[in-house]
Amino acid sequence: MEKIDLNKVESSLLMSIADIPGITPGAFSLRKNGKPVYVNTTPNINILPKKDKPGIDIYVRADTKDEDVHIPVVITESGVSDTVYNDFYIGKNADVVINAGCGIHNDGCTDTHHNGIHRFFLEEGAHVVYIEKHYGEGEGTGKRILDPVTEVTLGKGATMEMQTTQIKGVTSTIRTSEAVLGDDSSLVISEKIMTHDDQLAETHFTVNLDGKGSSCQVTSRSVATENSRQKFVSKVFGNNECFGHVECDAIIKDNGKVSSCPEVTSNCIDAMLIHEAAIGKIAGEQITKLMTLGLTAEEAEAEIINGFLK
Repeated sequence: MEKIDLNKVESSLLMSIADIPGITPGAFSLRKNGKPVYVNTTPNINILPKKDKPGIDIYVRADTKDEDVHIPVVITESGVSDTVYNDFYIGKNADVVINAGCGIHNDGCTDTHHNGIHRFFLEEGAHVVYIEKHYGEGEGTGKRILDPVTEVTLGKGATMEMQTTQIKGVTSTIRTSEAVLGDDSSLVISEKIMTHDDQLAETHFTVNLDGKGSSCQVTSRSVATENSRQKFVSKVFGNNECFGHVECDAIIKDNGKVSSCPEVTSNCIDAMLIHEAAIGKIAGEQITKLMTLGLTAEEAEAEIINGFLK
């Protein structure tokens, strides 16, 4: 594996978005400041650059087990505007974990923007855990903008688990996810968002349950503080005998605002679809109970929020 040097800021960003301090063994593709800088493949996982636009194609062989794919993005230059297209082709009965976090450090006065467009094609019986963490930091006045797009196509009996987290520091994000599910396939989406200052976060999920026996579970947990705004929109279409459940829970404090718009549409008599939404402030009795254990009001509130987002 070739050597690549990372400075302290870049290593810190990798730790925040992927829990790694640098390059790790295995399938790995690192993108810095809008350019690919490192690629490593394995006998079972190949990563190829696209020829017609920025991005990569990731091919996972059939029956691949217990392998990870890391494709992190770090941006440390102010004013970068980067759009990348990554396609994942997951072979029959493969079982892998894919980590695709993005971190922005912006100390300048110009906006920095990353837009990752990811498409997943899972063959029969494949299983993918997809982890995507977004994080922003920096002392500059320039915005830190992340607008991810995720498209998922699941073959018969395929399963995909999406774990998306916006940690902090992202000025604006609009997340768009679309999925089409085949027979007996399953999609589980878990979203966690924390916003503060004047930040904006929107998520838009559209799931088509086309296959017989297909199912989806969409869960959103979010906290909006200070003057931040959030919007959650989900649309689940039951087009066959299927099951769908959408749940959105949010905590607001200060002047935070949250709008939740779950929508389910049954186009088949055998479709079972459920949606739930709850928005509210932290209950006073929760804070009081923790304060009796020796915590300050601020510490109690932080503990409740941390537990809510776990």
